[in-house]
Amino acid sequence: MYYGMYYELAAARYPAWHLITRLGEAQVMLPATFAVLAWFALRPNGRALAGWWFGLMSAAVALTTASKIAFIGYGVGIAGINYTGVSGHSMFAAVVYPLLFRVLASGSPLRERIALAGGIALAALVGYSRLVLGAHSLSEVLAGWALGGLATAAALWLARVPAVRLPAWLPLAVFTVVPLLVGSAPPSRSHDIVTRLSLAISGRSAPYTRAQMLRDARLRAPMRAPDLLARG
Repeated sequence: MYYGMYYELAAARYPAWHLITRLGEAQVMLPATFAVLAWFALRPNGRALAGWWFGLMSAAVALTTASKIAFIGYGVGIAGINYTGVSGHSMFAAVVYPLLFRVLASGSPLRERIALAGGIALAALVGYSRLVLGAHSLSEVLAGWALGGLATAAALWLARVPAVRLPAWLPLAVFTVVPLLVGSAPPSRSHDIVTRLSLAISGRSAPYTRAQMLRDARLRAPMRAPDLLARG
């Protein structure tokens, strides 16, 4: 977490933002997303989209996880911009909602553009909620948006969204299941899982933290001061 217990306090103080941030949890969005992916995968003209979307989403998840392991296990971060790894919530929201809304609105070009814009706006809102709750720094949220947005753009470029008539139950199920999971799904334990994985891979006994990174950066700063004066 960004500020440790501050997140718990912020979630209690801003319950609406806490609900919005839950829209970026894998356990909330992936069931509906996989249902849509499966529906397209079972249709010849939808397999390319399903394949590229799933593949690029998986790649984005892998890169996000790798960035977290690099920091927690090996201390690879950028103190100057307060960066400890890609925001998973921001990445997931950006790789899921724009394309999900777009495929569910297949029909008229105007409706498709509005749906895509709505998905982008929701992804931005989820990312902003991470800032409000103190879960991530701005650099981490922007990294998540960029990674997820790149995957979405690549999927739309590599595979045409087929002009198909969706069954009425599919969008209804998506817009019913997601809100239900926001309110009923247990808290995400992905951070704990990644932390255990990072320690197992790196052999560290304790995770490297943001506080350590910032403290180490402050300790190193005076050592560089004489060099900066000499250059001046």
